[in-house]
Amino acid sequence: MKGKTSLFFCAAITILTVLFSPQSVADLSDQQIARLGNDLTPLGGERAGNAEGTIPEWTGGILSSPEGYQIGEHHRDPFSEDPILFTIDSSNLENYRDNLTPGHQRMLESYSSFRMPVYPSRRSASAPERIYEATRLTAATARLADDGNGVADAAIGIPFPIPENGLEIIWNHLLRYRGDTINCEMGQAAVTAGGDFAIVKFLTQAEMRYWLPNMTADQLDNTMMYFKQKITSPARLAGDILLVHETMNQVAEARRAWTYNPGQRRVRRAPNVAYDNPGTTSDGLRTSDQFDMFNGAVDRYNWELVGKREMFVPYNSYKLHSGQLAFSDLLTPLHPNPDHLRYELHRVWIVEATLKKGASHLYPRRTFYVDEDSWQILLADSYDARGELWRVSEGHVINYYENPLIWSTLEVHIDLQARRYLALGLDNEFNMCTWDEKPESRDFSVAALRREGIR
Repeated sequence: MKGKTSLFFCAAITILTVLFSPQSVADLSDQQIARLGNDLTPLGGERAGNAEGTIPEWTGGILSSPEGYQIGEHHRDPFSEDPILFTIDSSNLENYRDNLTPGHQRMLESYSSFRMPVYPSRRSASAPERIYEATRLTAATARLADDGNGVADAAIGIPFPIPENGLEIIWNHLLRYRGDTINCEMGQAAVTAGGDFAIVKFLTQAEMRYWLPNMTADQLDNTMMYFKQKITSPARLAGDILLVHETMNQVAEARRAWTYNPGQRRVRRAPNVAYDNPGTTSDGLRTSDQFDMFNGAVDRYNWELVGKREMFVPYNSYKLHSGQLAFSDLLTPLHPNPDHLRYELHRVWIVEATLKKGASHLYPRRTFYVDEDSWQILLADSYDARGELWRVSEGHVINYYENPLIWSTLEVHIDLQARRYLALGLDNEFNMCTWDEKPESRDFSVAALRREGIR
């Protein structure tokens, strides 16, 4: 594989970065928009495979559930018969460096127990037809606003399916389709160097306002999502609730967040749920804006589009998602158990985030690797103030095919310096996420939070 990977469009991207400022209107021509669903996928990826045949053509992704699957069970692996093509480890790392992130290279060099089983590449990403149609409409109107801190004239669809700069790609990640509403049980574990862990269990609900049918940019009123997360165990933390009204432009209007503490029986504003403040019960192993690989305000970084590249990334991680596994099967010392991991060769957009002059953040530099087919961030490398690689983040994704969308089944944030990691989204021992329950907007009000806390 070495030497066969190329950076795509680098010269063109350099020119575009100069010509288009973050204030630029998308202003795609009818001819450009007509490419969506033709030589490009409906969301903007390259439909064609690569010249070597190691990345296939996109032919629609997963369009139906596997035979026998019933809603509510853990998602069956539609690719369970796929063989491992080869495994990357410290002994053959030199053969694959061109297709590995610096973070994965460092892990292979540092941890003799880490390996990357590589499977056939399956371009399984799909979304409902209404999202494809909305993307065609939104692409004609969407624009970066307020120096790139927000997106205007956009709703439902991917705003920048033919991106011109790194900031547009990050906004595509923030505004990618994740369903209309969601109810999830999930676990989080901070794993010690020796492999010890305790599970914190969350009940998560969200109304994804940006993607609701018939939503318009005016109706959004700068609020893209309602989000509520309640800790249900362990007992010492149970009853704590976080409520967030996620604004799109968080410079014009900061994220609105509240917490309920059962000991105090009070609702309080939570302005610190943002940027590099510690994530909820994360033992300091991730920042608030690392949830979902990256979330929240974009104003503290310069976002440089490096190019597009073929990389080995976590994808179709149904083995990791299996309800037949216990958490202890997955959570081994230093990193998740490689026996249950799956990596594939995919094209990803590479975006380099560097801290703006005068801004502060725990990570002065971050590199994001974004799936061309779904706009999901699959990998991220985060650096410390010395410029040293600090944390490696992986988004192990599946297609939730009963409501077709790509989203992580497990996020992992690996601290190379502390030799610890955080696993977020654990669901093997819990009930499966559902998209058919429909909480209403009023269920995410501060008054509803107070009522729920008192019960």
